[in-house]
Amino acid sequence: MSNGLDVAVQMDPLEGIDINGDSTFAMMLEAQARGHRLFVYEVETLALSEGGHGTESRLTAQVRSVRVQRQKGQHAVFGEPERVSLGTMNVILMRQDPPFDMAYITATHLLEHVHGVGPGRALVVNDPRSVRDAPEKLLVTHYPELMPPTLVTWDVREIREFRAKWKDIIVKPLFGNGGSGVFRIREDDQNLNALLEMHFARSREPLMIQRYEPAVRQGDKRIILADGVPIGAINRVPAEGEARSNMHVGGVAQRVELSKRDMEICETIGPMLKERGLIFVGIDVIGNWLTEINVTSPTGLQELDRFEGINAAGMLWDCIEARLAS
Repeated sequence: MSNGLDVAVQMDPLEGIDINGDSTFAMMLEAQARGHRLFVYEVETLALSEGGHGTESRLTAQVRSVRVQRQKGQHAVFGEPERVSLGTMNVILMRQDPPFDMAYITATHLLEHVHGVGPGRALVVNDPRSVRDAPEKLLVTHYPELMPPTLVTWDVREIREFRAKWKDIIVKPLFGNGGSGVFRIREDDQNLNALLEMHFARSREPLMIQRYEPAVRQGDKRIILADGVPIGAINRVPAEGEARSNMHVGGVAQRVELSKRDMEICETIGPMLKERGLIFVGIDVIGNWLTEINVTSPTGLQELDRFEGINAAGMLWDCIEARLAS
């Protein structure tokens, strides 16, 4: 893109990120290196004005221009805040973290008013409607042949029967992130009933229950796909005494090769991701089983670059620019 693009990044506060691990920061550095102009805003500043001024919707946000640099404590230099129409941007990166709650869902509805390519439109990555239609722990249930035994339910009796059958299980909320609220419950664990009571006393949402996969001790593989094509993987190994492999809770990233089974999984779901405009996706694979398809704010780019000596953000920007050009 010879003239550069105007790129708005919808994210959590840029000031507080880890510049050596944050994938959004990697995407911003690459965009800037390509001559694109960067703006950031937080989702709470979105405003949709309707009626009284014509037929066009007007979605605005309070943005700040920004230049980024890999310098700890001084990684962002901001311009003055201004309210702008997001339809004047070329690309919007939707990168705020879950939880995938009604606030998150509302933001996807608002961004649909500007999503597209052309005058008054901005390519939203990932496609907001597809993000809304693809809750990360539910999208995978459309591929039962790729999954470990799984149950999604409110029914406590069904959960008890599932544990009776599989003995060792994982209990997790449907719309969390970073391993928050994930529990391993063994056959002899007496805490299952108390855990279910606590969850359903504070939430109207069902739980996801999966068979515990011992292969997680060798790692939970995060595979990054760019427009449906795998570009690499990292292995996240749980800390000693921990059932979760998320790096938020002490998981250690390691280099790993893509296996034949990994490629089979990617080839199965890749066309669907591309068709839905899910350009930046991270899937989780434990052993031979696909457990999640992450489409909101996947991570792992910087670790992948360090292990493989590639430019993962560059591959993603190639896909974004190709979408704009087509």
